[in-house]
Amino acid sequence: MTSLQEYFKTDWAAMTNSDWVGTILTVVTFILMVVVYTYVLRPKTWKRLEKHKHIPLDDERIDSGEKNDG
Repeated sequence: MTSLQEYFKTDWAAMTNSDWVGTILTVVTFILMVVVYTYVLRPKTWKRLEKHKHIPLDDERIDSGEKNDG
């Protein structure tokens, strides 16, 4: 068990600014993903979002700006 603890040991004092930014960004992203997943996967919200599931595949609703004169 000691070798496992030594493997995961972190020297917090030796971390550079880039290390801190990466660590904080990773933790914040993880927390936001958990919040989004719990929001979307709740049954009440899931039923409301289910009616919009075909939006990425609906080509006719997209206005590309091109005029079709033919």
